[in-house]
Amino acid sequence: MRALVFLRTAILAAAAATAGSAAAAAQGYHLLQKVQVTPGDGIFDYAAADAVNRKVYFSHGDELVVLDADSNAVIGKLPAPDVGSTYGIGIDGRTTPYQGIHHVAFAPDLGLGFTANGRAKSSTIFDLKTLQKIGEVKLTGADPNAVVYDAATKRVFTFNELGDNATVFDPVTAKVLGTIELGAHPAFAASDDKGHVFVNLINKNLVQRIDARTLMADQQWAAGCMEPHNETMAIDKQRGRLFVGCRPDARRLLNPPGPRPERIMVILDSNDGHRVATVPIGGNPDEADFDPVAGLAFSANGEGTVTVIKQEAGDKYGVLETVTTEPGAARLAVDWKTHKIFVPNNDPSPSGPARNFRILVLGM
Repeated sequence: MRALVFLRTAILAAAAATAGSAAAAAQGYHLLQKVQVTPGDGIFDYAAADAVNRKVYFSHGDELVVLDADSNAVIGKLPAPDVGSTYGIGIDGRTTPYQGIHHVAFAPDLGLGFTANGRAKSSTIFDLKTLQKIGEVKLTGADPNAVVYDAATKRVFTFNELGDNATVFDPVTAKVLGTIELGAHPAFAASDDKGHVFVNLINKNLVQRIDARTLMADQQWAAGCMEPHNETMAIDKQRGRLFVGCRPDARRLLNPPGPRPERIMVILDSNDGHRVATVPIGGNPDEADFDPVAGLAFSANGEGTVTVIKQEAGDKYGVLETVTTEPGAARLAVDWKTHKIFVPNNDPSPSGPARNFRILVLGM
């Protein structure tokens, strides 16, 4: 694994905020470690990093795998709810034998975490320190894919892809507060922690803004992709910027890896939805993240790269570097304290009893 061997002066200054990171930054992002997860059998989905509690979460088939953000060691697992083994919900009716945790969110102020259990149509509430299950919320839509916590209202939002809606619940009482009809398939989402939640509506090429206090879907903005799907989303809460990754490859590479006009990340103003900039990314992205300390956005591209995006000046954004990973590695999470990137992946097809599930740890 190789990364480009330079970083611009701007990121050196930003990375210097963390002790010792300025010298490392000169090397660019590169592979630090491969963490093997056993057993490896099973599909995987999104990743998420809790920098406050020093944990990184990976959805892995029937379980949530948890790494220590500093040592990179596997420190725990949380099982998905068991709803039987005959049928699992997948994309567009695809069946899967796995129980299906898709995504995880956390509320450090409450000490709680929340999963999106696709097949069970539920969200597991767990303790961020002990990883023990506290409760389970039955949701109001099928196949919850993304889940976010809004700190301003202390509410949890799950986005139910096959239900075309969102379920909102109180994380402390586990009471469902309402259902928000979206009229389209929701994908990844983000909160500004000021009372607004944003979600990609992937079959309409729109970004939907939600008022987290009134639970109303208010403004809709053009995502700006050349064609659906507007798949990934990350947010710069300080500057009010949404990073929306376009996925014309429709979950598999329809064209060879490399630059194409439709492979872009669109940067929107989170206050009014106007387009700020577009930046080229790799093919088949499925997750993006933002490092608020370094001021960098990241796109994990299934073609086998991570695109690192930097705000250069004002509303001008550019590609800082493109890091080589592995084909199929389309998800990531960023720890803003160490600036490490965690990229899950497994073999494209079974080889023996397991699929060799692993996590690539990249750093500067």
